[in-house]
Amino acid sequence: MPAMKYLTWAAAALVAIAVLRRPDQAAQALNDAASGLSRAAGSVAAFVEELG
Repeated sequence: MPAMKYLTWAAAALVAIAVLRRPDQAAQALNDAASGLSRAAGSVAAFVEELG
């Protein structure tokens, strides 16, 4: 499992570097991801409502 631990730390470091170097693009990416999750949740809610 040490490899997974190192990969997690490496991914976190890359995210931190991206946020520090281009905060506007990082904020837009986060906004896009949140918007996508919101749309997905709305679709699931509509599907469940149609079931019953």
